[in-house]
Amino acid sequence: MTTFTFGTVGSPISTPKKPGGSVGSILHSASLKMFAYELAWVQSVRVTEATCALIKETAAGAGVGLSIHAPYFINLNADAEEWPKSRKRLMDAAHYGNLAGATDIIFHPGSYFGRDPVEVLKVAIPRLKNCVKELRDAGNTVTIRPEVMGKGAMLGSLDDTIEMSMQIEGVQPCIDFAHLHAREGKMNSYDEWDTTLKMLKKKLGADSLKKLHIHLSGIEYGEKGEKHHLEFKKADLKYKDVDEDVAKNSGWQIADGVSRIAIA
Repeated sequence: MTTFTFGTVGSPISTPKKPGGSVGSILHSASLKMFAYELAWVQSVRVTEATCALIKETAAGAGVGLSIHAPYFINLNADAEEWPKSRKRLMDAAHYGNLAGATDIIFHPGSYFGRDPVEVLKVAIPRLKNCVKELRDAGNTVTIRPEVMGKGAMLGSLDDTIEMSMQIEGVQPCIDFAHLHAREGKMNSYDEWDTTLKMLKKKLGADSLKKLHIHLSGIEYGEKGEKHHLEFKKADLKYKDVDEDVAKNSGWQIADGVSRIAIA
């Protein structure tokens, strides 16, 4: 059976000021019995190798599994001038994240810029494949996870993330159920989520369900999709049904795994 670990993206609200930083957040998460923690490097990657070593040691000692949310400013569909900057942000997150003991790197894949999604993937997939190859050549084994995005104009539909994962070994989706709900204008029932997980199994194999990485939060949305995140009690997302469905589908698995649910 699969073990599910819960945690936050960034520091829990109740984290004390001392000890501060990522180390304090990891220790506090463990004290709350939350054994997943996603480091929110969402503006930039500004961390030293020494700090990464301390983060890794602290998380290992506390039994907390780590992931990284890479900077927001990454676009697999960027033009030729901008792409090297986007690429560096993703690669820095993967490099320093690996040094910090993180196993998964989550990122926002970018924008369609009004182009057909199929044509955009023809640009995005080779770029991402090249990134993963460079990481593997350097001995870096992190899983790269394009996140399902909450607006229809954004590269990052469920189909996009599945297609990237099918074509690139070492890439798996980050399933953000709130974003999926906002993007689709539905996807808010047990049956719909059950269908989604069964599709993942069919297209990516049962192994993809051994280590799911899920983002979960309330969300406000309109005709174009996501507006902003909300507290669960203020949102319409039936998050308890998500938990039930994920737990049920863990029964498919034939080997142990650890799946993470991060509260965004």
